[in-house]
Amino acid sequence: MKTSLIKHIALCFGAAITAAGFSLAAPGAAQAETLKVGFVYVGPVGDHGWTYRHDVGRKAIDKAFGDKVKTTLVESVKEGADAERVIRQLAASGHKLIFTTSFGFMNPTLKVAKSFPDVRFEHATGYKQSANVATYGARFYEGRHIAGLIAGKMTKSNVIGYIGSFPIPEVVRGINAFTLALRQVNAKATVKVVWVNTWYDPGKEGAAAKALIDQGADVILQHTDSPAAVQAAQERGVWAVGQASDMTHFGPRSHLTAIVDVWDGYYVARAKAVMDGTWKSGDTWGGLKQGMLAMAPYNTAIPADVRAMAEKAQADIMAGTLHAFAGPIRDQMGVEKVSAGKNLDDGALLSMNWYVEGVQGKLPK
Repeated sequence: MKTSLIKHIALCFGAAITAAGFSLAAPGAAQAETLKVGFVYVGPVGDHGWTYRHDVGRKAIDKAFGDKVKTTLVESVKEGADAERVIRQLAASGHKLIFTTSFGFMNPTLKVAKSFPDVRFEHATGYKQSANVATYGARFYEGRHIAGLIAGKMTKSNVIGYIGSFPIPEVVRGINAFTLALRQVNAKATVKVVWVNTWYDPGKEGAAAKALIDQGADVILQHTDSPAAVQAAQERGVWAVGQASDMTHFGPRSHLTAIVDVWDGYYVARAKAVMDGTWKSGDTWGGLKQGMLAMAPYNTAIPADVRAMAEKAQADIMAGTLHAFAGPIRDQMGVEKVSAGKNLDDGALLSMNWYVEGVQGKLPK
């Protein structure tokens, strides 16, 4: 559950986030020595998606502070015991701020943090905090809503393929946000999901995209990190929506848009907070309004009226007049989950473990 005390803090690079938290006593005056900042990545920096965008944020710290900081990255770290080992090594080698950037790094981060109370840890997409562990993420589902509107207008087969990584709430939430928007503009459209049980495996991702295309999908979505699905869509002449970064380069004819993760401002602000002794633990969950995600440029093949619809939806989300999970919403069995005039609250979003109407197949446990 997200913490209840919310306040706005200004970020470098003109971005802003919503942060909630409790104080961790500063160790004294602002640190004068070089701040060592560590990053733990689940995939390679060259994945052109999730990890790539986090590394853009790491480089923003370098650019903002120069020789006042030294950043270290460890890529392709497996979730579990390997993650604990890498996090512990970073903490033991003098890194005073460590970002762990995958959901499966949550428990290893918390475990190591207990042994290093003077180190600040930040865990991406997690939900457990402590005095020296903060969590952060982006409301990716807002971008999925916009992508759903576009896909609903661009599909001809009314079959959408969606490549899922792991059936955790974050991924299920994105599938549902996309499907709700899709069916707002095209009630005949349905979504087929293939779970690949990996964040990054170009072979599996490409094979999943081709399997979905063979089943009639003419738009491919993904919550995985490589551009393989976009490349498969380009080869087979169907549409695709990229993940985490602008993947136009990998399928210029097929790439409709992408939900782009923007961590730069957050990373700079959190490093600065450690440097000036104001770092606080808590939770941050920012969206389009806060500048923590953005939509990649729209394919010129998208008709003008569809682009205008997408742009209006984005403006309305940012203005707070549109919520991706506004009722009425029913699940696959037709049971009403959200009544008309109400929005699904953050607690329900963070624990989502059910499909909305329009998603085919059974959600894995």
